[in-house]
Amino acid sequence: MPLNVRSIAVSMSVIFFFGLGLVGWLSNLSPYVCCKRAVTGSLLVYIVSSFVVKVINAILIDAFIVNQMSKQENSKYSAKQKMRTGDNGSDRRS
Repeated sequence: MPLNVRSIAVSMSVIFFFGLGLVGWLSNLSPYVCCKRAVTGSLLVYIVSSFVVKVINAILIDAFIVNQMSKQENSKYSAKQKMRTGDNGSDRRS
């Protein structure tokens, strides 16, 4: 199941907005400068985190597809082996 890109990016952006605002306020900067830096930083964090989440989604989906394909190949191989040996699943001993 892919991760939700927008909610993760917005959450990270909000956290960084308030964090950067607090750092600016503790540095005795003017409110305008604090707000400007916080908005700019949170915008950058939103862009970067959305890109990172999309990359993680691509990796997870690719791994899932490879896993499902290998399961299919294994099940086909085991079915062919059963047909060759004549094994139908019963445990008959002669």
